[in-house]
Amino acid sequence: MDLGDPTLELALLGWPGEERTLRLDYRRFSYAGKFVVGRTGKAVVRRRAVESAAGNSAPVTDADLPPLDEPLPPGLDADEFDTDVVAAVAFSPDRTDSGTLWLRYVTVRQDRRGEGLGPRLVRFVTDRAHDRGYDRVRIAVNNPFAYEALHKAGFAWTGGETGLAELVLEHPPPVETAGNGRAPSTAGDRDRYRDRHGTSVERYQAGLDRYRARDLDDPEASFLARKQGTPPPTVLVTDAEGTRETSPDHADDSGN
Repeated sequence: MDLGDPTLELALLGWPGEERTLRLDYRRFSYAGKFVVGRTGKAVVRRRAVESAAGNSAPVTDADLPPLDEPLPPGLDADEFDTDVVAAVAFSPDRTDSGTLWLRYVTVRQDRRGEGLGPRLVRFVTDRAHDRGYDRVRIAVNNPFAYEALHKAGFAWTGGETGLAELVLEHPPPVETAGNGRAPSTAGDRDRYRDRHGTSVERYQAGLDRYRARDLDDPEASFLARKQGTPPPTVLVTDAEGTRETSPDHADDSGN
């Protein structure tokens, strides 16, 4: 999958139960503490190790990262963090439905947000989850920027919410009736139908309306006003040639 940056790569570090942990700098990443837990699966966008002229790989450090005003507390050293990570996702199976995988947390390093790394990482994990046998991949999002980003990864709103008022999205998206009046039957058919036809404007806008009803402040309010009446965003489609977009004329302003 092309990330648009040759210094980055995608990596699946481990599936749920494989006890893979990450130490992320809480000053640069949201939800950093959630990735220390070993029971969830992990996948990342990370910086490639730099090879020297002698062919040796130099470790990736935080020396070239933007400086931070907040110092670390005594006893905590920056060398303890996984400094090669640029974005990360943690995931685990549904507690009652073995065919459903939940993306629990998605985070992008503060200085790399707005580059589309989040949706690409989500699509990377989602494709591998389906290959592993999961029928559905779901995520609950609490803000319109995440809602937009997940649509770029091929997800769509199910119409449901969690008890925390998060909107639940899934891939493949909820079945929508095709032009012949029949809905795609298998997960693969649904995925291809979604990539070709997109989620309906009505379903997409209905989810955004849930956020509009919450009377949010800027920047969310301005984003929601700008998206009034628009179709869903471009969907990233993975195929043998890598990653492409189904509608390159759509704007990219999700902030992810």
